Amino acid sequence: MTDLVVRPLVAGEERLFTDLPATQGIGSALLGRDYEKMAKRREYRPEWTWVATRNGEPVARAAWWASEKDEAPLALDWFDFTDLEAGIEVLRRAPFRTEYSLTVPPGWREDPAVKPEVENRVQAATAAGMEVLVERYRYTWTTANGLPGKPGRLEFRAEPDDDKLLEVFRRVHQGSLDAHVRRTTAQHGLDAAAREDLDLLRWLPSPRGWWRLAYTREGDLVGLTIPARNPSAPIVAYVGVVPEHRGHGYAYDLLVEATHELVGYGADKIVAATDVTNGPMAAAFAKAGYPVSYHRIDLV
Repeated sequence: MTDLVVRPLVAGEERLFTDLPATQGIGSALLGRDYEKMAKRREYRPEWTWVATRNGEPVARAAWWASEKDEAPLALDWFDFTDLEAGIEVLRRAPFRTEYSLTVPPGWREDPAVKPEVENRVQAATAAGMEVLVERYRYTWTTANGLPGKPGRLEFRAEPDDDKLLEVFRRVHQGSLDAHVRRTTAQHGLDAAAREDLDLLRWLPSPRGWWRLAYTREGDLVGLTIPARNPSAPIVAYVGVVPEHRGHGYAYDLLVEATHELVGYGADKIVAATDVTNGPMAAAFAKAGYPVSYHRIDLV
């Protein structure tokens, strides 16, 4: 068998990446992404794009993503192969240790054309040293879904003090159902989990002034809601309720507030996500009229 060559791209070799046939129905193909257009925006870069070839023909490819302002890749989100061992080797030899976010359609387990493609990618990633952390719902709300009415139970206030926000994050992270929060808390503690979320939110290009804390009419803190934008779309970046106010459906109030705020800033489409295992938050999205557009499997 011809020796496998695994290496990053050199500028001008984009066709070596794009010549590998796309697997339809999952990953970047499902999202309709164009590698070359995104590379021109520096969301993918040659040194972050790895290929495996035999006889000069591509048999595996992986691309790590970041925004144009970032100096290091943030996530692996493009991974295809026609040779399983080649796919494993690409992930083993590339020097990046980010999450792998695999986008899949709802009901992928019941689709005989999609299920093996998903399982093959998970197999390759786990063979390269990763593990499945969680499966998530990805929602896409549009104005056609209808703007949910505000319950009117809470008051919302801006909070410019990052130290106060860190304390709120520490509180909402206690007993959190979010797999990423639980993992960071277990490994590094509540302070690290709070700082990680605050840093991520500050990375977003939308104004810091959009963030809101929520209070009861009596002045008790209920949680926080953060409408925002990522590099490509308006998003519900964060919804969190403090432990003592859980069980009253406040996640819905916070989500509705974020939705109204984003529409007020001109959004006609909003993207959001939550873990499949986070029943209360998933119920809030369903009640607010957010349809599931995709699932995403996160491997770490």
